[in-house]
Amino acid sequence: MTIQYLIESALYSASQLFMLPVLLAVLLMFFYAFYAVGAFLWQSRQRRQQLPAAYDLLASWQTSPQMSAVELEALAFKRLEAPRIVTRVTPMLGLVATMIPMGPAIKSLADGQLAQVSDHLTVAFSAVILSLVAASLTYWVVNVRRRWYAEELVMIEQAQRGASNTAPLAAGLPDAAHDLVTETA
Repeated sequence: MTIQYLIESALYSASQLFMLPVLLAVLLMFFYAFYAVGAFLWQSRQRRQQLPAAYDLLASWQTSPQMSAVELEALAFKRLEAPRIVTRVTPMLGLVATMIPMGPAIKSLADGQLAQVSDHLTVAFSAVILSLVAASLTYWVVNVRRRWYAEELVMIEQAQRGASNTAPLAAGLPDAAHDLVTETA
């Protein structure tokens, strides 16, 4: 046995050790993506009905009006952190979950064992598909929530400034924000 063979065997064995944890992480992130979409749809429903939602910055500001815009922005980033991480990490894990079974699939192909090739490739492509679906769903949630938070921050900043002309500002706001603006000014 040469040193090169030992190193290659060690690298192969180490990469195979990561297969189960990577597949579990992909599954967890896939399920989290659907949880995030469900929470997003619930928040969307609350926003349409003009109800204060747990994830709204306006509701957080109403309970703690001393919060500055910077603190509210930090809160928005904190609330977006988990789906943002899933959006960025899941495709990488999908690639890892695709590449790990490729080595055994190629080896099986060289040995003429087409059934094993099929098994390895099924795992590889299934993992990348689930990863991309999860990343796509959380990407959508993150971007729409980011816009919502930006709009809410603008409303809060305008309310904090105590704009002298609150009628135009309050006209386009939900009832909770309208009350917030008219009470503050």
